[in-house]
Amino acid sequence: MGKLQVNILGTSFSADVPEDEEYLQKLLNFYKEVTDSVQNSTGVFDPMKVSILAGITLVDELYKEKQKKFLSAQQQESEESLQAEEITQRLIEQIDEVL
Repeated sequence: MGKLQVNILGTSFSADVPEDEEYLQKLLNFYKEVTDSVQNSTGVFDPMKVSILAGITLVDELYKEKQKKFLSAQQQESEESLQAEEITQRLIEQIDEVL
């Protein structure tokens, strides 16, 4: 169990969470980078708006990664299906030759 001390966007609090503190700090640092990027790229400084935009940014990244994984899995299934079809065809040809 770890303790996370949050000081971001004008808000401070701590929370006990079931994760390693070092890992939690990495997550918080990454989130701070995202919020800083949102502020710099949009000129928005209202904490609520920045946090919403940062959340959308992170969800966008997550969604794109899930899409990549899904498409990659589909492509792999397609390739495996094609290989199975080729093997099946060769086996049928070999059986036909024997018969």
